[in-house]
Amino acid sequence: MRFDQSRLRESIPPEVLAICRVLRDAGHRGWAVGGCVRDVLRGSAGIGRGPTDWDLTTDARPEEVQRLFPRVVPTGLQHGTVTVLVDGSAFEVTTLRGESAYSDGRRPDKVEFVAELARDLERRDFTVNAMAYDPLEDRLEDPLGGLDDLARGLLRAVGDPLQRFREDGLRVLRAARFVATLELELDGATARAIEPSLDIFAKVSAERVQQEWTKALGAARPSRAFELMRVHGILGVTAPEMLAMAGCEQNRHHLHDVWQHTLRVLDASELRVELRLAALLHDIAKPQSRAWSDEKQDWTFLGHELMGAELAEALLERLRYSRAVREHVAALVRHHLIAYDDTWTDAAVRRWLRRVGPELVDDLLALQRADAIGRGTALEDSLARGEALRARAAAVLAGQTALSTRDLALPRCVAVELSPWNRTLASP
Repeated sequence: MRFDQSRLRESIPPEVLAICRVLRDAGHRGWAVGGCVRDVLRGSAGIGRGPTDWDLTTDARPEEVQRLFPRVVPTGLQHGTVTVLVDGSAFEVTTLRGESAYSDGRRPDKVEFVAELARDLERRDFTVNAMAYDPLEDRLEDPLGGLDDLARGLLRAVGDPLQRFREDGLRVLRAARFVATLELELDGATARAIEPSLDIFAKVSAERVQQEWTKALGAARPSRAFELMRVHGILGVTAPEMLAMAGCEQNRHHLHDVWQHTLRVLDASELRVELRLAALLHDIAKPQSRAWSDEKQDWTFLGHELMGAELAEALLERLRYSRAVREHVAALVRHHLIAYDDTWTDAAVRRWLRRVGPELVDDLLALQRADAIGRGTALEDSLARGEALRARAAAVLAGQTALSTRDLALPRCVAVELSPWNRTLASP
């Protein structure tokens, strides 16, 4: 894969150039660094999108950066970071630093400011995130081979992967996320360092785990992240109740076991966090509810949707998702089984609407569509029945048919934004 480095010069925002010029005029240097450089290069090769944030690093000390710019927010002085405000935009500027041991598996015991860019890059997590660009000299600094790894489609830890992971336990989860959002393959040595680092990962806060999950769910194929989490033990720390899904045989209407089916549904679902979480968790209770039916000569999963709603809500609460997200996902899991066929009368449609609520219809049918794709059998029939139910429900609601004696005027069947999370996901 070829990358056009000239795109770096063309993509630099004028505010970043202005910051670097002020630093240069004061006898210092400034570089764009990390994910913004990576994402411009990926975009130059026709993959991914451009950066949404531009981070800078400099050899100037934080107190001098504060002195040089009129509007500065001291967002992380203890780690050398300030936020420079230019023309209404905010840019993090961090002093070059080296780091000591990480006793808590999250933050360095002390921060040492350094003068050499290479030392700063050596402390970063992955080589593809350890590139820096000087926009004034039009020079890419890549001492660790991040550009080559990007070209090979490889995610590789900087230096000793075990040391990198044990410094900051979140990095093992970031590895899973980047494998999905950047569509990279995990380097062998980096992969082998994950399991010995899980004790450090276990110290990571639920809020940080939630943030990484949400970012991973925004990938084109989020299944890549969650399969890596399962294979390398990360999921066993975060969500052990999900592990029983792997190898749990389904009934004859499915081509895959519960876990593989779940991953297929996840990838087929729409890019909204509630829908993707519902896709990930809709069959979470199948292992507990699985029973053999002599009458049907097949496996049954009676009540898995009700038990699954409880398990899903408890898991999301543990991961500190908002109440609105938890309740919405639990409702989708609770009602995801839709046995619609053309024998349903208008009264049956009304009863279904009354049970699920009109505001849930669009998301339920979107989940049902992804579920049908993930099942791998009778796809056209399942999709046709879903569209037929959508039309029937819309007709009932358009006719303002009362669903109950207390519900004489209902809104049209539309998707409802329940919270700030109910939006299209962005990645990486």
